[in-house]
Amino acid sequence: MIRIEPCQSARQAGWLALRQALWPHCPAQEHQDEIADLFNNPQRYLNLLAYTADGLPVGLAEASLRRDYVNGTEHSPVVFLEGLYVSAEQRRQGIAERLIEAVAHWGREQGCVEMASDTGLENLASQAVHKALGFAETERVVYFKKTL
Repeated sequence: MIRIEPCQSARQAGWLALRQALWPHCPAQEHQDEIADLFNNPQRYLNLLAYTADGLPVGLAEASLRRDYVNGTEHSPVVFLEGLYVSAEQRRQGIAERLIEAVAHWGREQGCVEMASDTGLENLASQAVHKALGFAETERVVYFKKTL
């Protein structure tokens, strides 16, 4: 039995550890700063954790409301999936799908009719998960910069 819960505290059990697993190259302090910002802006961000029956944190979904243009969408606001992670030993059990359903429900409550997300061109596993969860690819982008 898996339960999905909105984060009730910036120190919610498992939030930091799951973020570190999803984005391992980000320093812990940066994660903690971002968590504080996410938690302190509940009108813009949704933060969900999935727990096993015995309270083990095994999944994470972070989403935001975006009112600026989101590539591939036609409406505003858009609920944007910022991050999705399920512990390796808990995958293929429907946890990601339940997290996405909860994000979609929140988005509809906020007046959204579209959900968007992104991933790197090289992240084929993430692309496959997105497609399995009902997302359709809309475009591919390569960003550039020039130092001035």
